[in-house]
Amino acid sequence: MKDNCIFCKIIKGEIPSNTVYEDDNFKAILDIAPANKGHVIVLTKEHIENVFELEDDFAQKIFPIVAKIARAVKKTLRCDGVNILQNNGTAAGQTVFHLHIHIIPRYENDNELLTWEAKSYEDGEASKLVEELQKNL
Repeated sequence: MKDNCIFCKIIKGEIPSNTVYEDDNFKAILDIAPANKGHVIVLTKEHIENVFELEDDFAQKIFPIVAKIARAVKKTLRCDGVNILQNNGTAAGQTVFHLHIHIIPRYENDNELLTWEAKSYEDGEASKLVEELQKNL
């Protein structure tokens, strides 16, 4: 745990939260500034800065929790879908450097935008990129 991390403070109970789920490894809370009501954040109890520091065995534990909460959000709120979002690094929009996954309820025409401008590959560029990616797996 880090003393200056807001999520570590929430996990330690120093800052109150609305807890949706908790076990030995994770705590899921309602976001205090939600994109839509019912927006949940799943936190690792261990201070892990981002996905680059996440061990494989721990990564296998988090997604079943995210899926379980996403199903509960959809059933409870009767939303049309959910966004599952996780940012890594400032350039990707990460503002709190403690691994967390957002589960955001979505409704048709809710006007919340999570979009990007589509790019394209030049001829042969995609296959070269695949080769380089595979070398680094």
